[in-house]
Amino acid sequence: MNKTKFRLPVVATGALATLAFGSTALAQSSDAIIDKLVEKGILTTKEANELREEADKNFTTSYQVKSGMPDWVTALRFNGDFRGRFDGIYSDNAAFVDRNRFRYRLRFGATAVIKDNFEVGLRLTSAERNENFGGDPISGNVSFGDNASRKFVFFDLVYAKWAPINAPEWTGSLTFGKMENPFVFSDIVFDPDYTPEGGAVQLAHTFNDKHSAKFSGGGFVLDEISASANDPYMVGAQLRFDSVWTKAIATSFGVAGLAIMGDENLSNAAVPNVNRGNTRNVLIVGTSTNQVLAFNFNPIVADAAVTYTLESFWMHNAPFPIRLGGDYMINPAADGKNWAYSAGITFGKSGKKGLWDLAYTYKYLGGDSWYEEMVDSDFGGFYGAGLPNSGFGAGYGPGTNLKGHVARFAYSPYDSLTLSIKWYLADLVTPLAGVAEYKMNRMQIDAVWKF
Repeated sequence: MNKTKFRLPVVATGALATLAFGSTALAQSSDAIIDKLVEKGILTTKEANELREEADKNFTTSYQVKSGMPDWVTALRFNGDFRGRFDGIYSDNAAFVDRNRFRYRLRFGATAVIKDNFEVGLRLTSAERNENFGGDPISGNVSFGDNASRKFVFFDLVYAKWAPINAPEWTGSLTFGKMENPFVFSDIVFDPDYTPEGGAVQLAHTFNDKHSAKFSGGGFVLDEISASANDPYMVGAQLRFDSVWTKAIATSFGVAGLAIMGDENLSNAAVPNVNRGNTRNVLIVGTSTNQVLAFNFNPIVADAAVTYTLESFWMHNAPFPIRLGGDYMINPAADGKNWAYSAGITFGKSGKKGLWDLAYTYKYLGGDSWYEEMVDSDFGGFYGAGLPNSGFGAGYGPGTNLKGHVARFAYSPYDSLTLSIKWYLADLVTPLAGVAEYKMNRMQIDAVWKF
């Protein structure tokens, strides 16, 4: 019996090594074989774990030989997503021409995992080219048109990360480059596609299996000015506390402070001018005329959410979460129109085969509550005349100085595919004097494939 048990792990190791040299699918098959051997009592759990480790080592060694990767690179991962979209924008104002666009967004990334808790990554994205700058900073959408002209590809992420603290109770990391946003906010603060450039630190502590806290801090460059040392940049810090009180009830709370330095140099011509809503003044320096921000930005942001999870629900093949939450932001540096909030409820959670969600949100963004160029690029209103010094004439525009409704339904027929429809109804918080106010409707129908 002992001889047999000794030979089986050896034979299994050889077989698993062969599987590991193949593909991810074969590696998954090796796990199934190990599980079956444990189930039949041929292997102990300890022996099974040792086999998995041996298979992983053999796979890594083989991969390094075949790919030419140095031995300090322990993994190379690829991921991405494709989104096809119909985007319609409508108004009851006869001066507005309804728009119907077909659009796409493609993102493709690679991450190298390196020994000693290092990580280097990049991601490419589609985006409309913004004249004199590059890709749109808050949108990866590209519209079909221009006689099927070739489209642009831009770097969306380029970063290095080090996680020197990696313990059961404490984790910590440092990131430098163009990165995923380290802060957790709704889109009244940052558009989900915004990837800041600079440095960030994150530190998390798990108190027990029910409570955890996380600190995020960062400093990000907004522009580099060759003729001045007063470059505009943003700093921020956020503290979050997450709790799971029972199997059904979970809560999340957060508080943060943000600040933009050197904002007097954030004129319309300094960065891509894609949104509107902030109050701007005219500054004349020599022969140059700039439209500069009238107020500083150092808002305080607080958010809270509670989630109640049902064990089951109609047409939902998993536990069914119901999430109620909102956030509030105030900018003390402005003397009016300086607050914003959102509140909403979500039923369910899509993303896996057979799952769906239904969500509603109300949003209110005062014109000077936060920097216009960072908020949601899809939520917009109609300006009957150009906002003074905005760089835009009459017409539709996202940004701040908006209030209204957002509703969304999503369903995932497959793990890789999610279908959704989203509707916006918005108008201006502060209409221009003597100009009629009109509401804007926007509808987006999406199909998103993850890979």
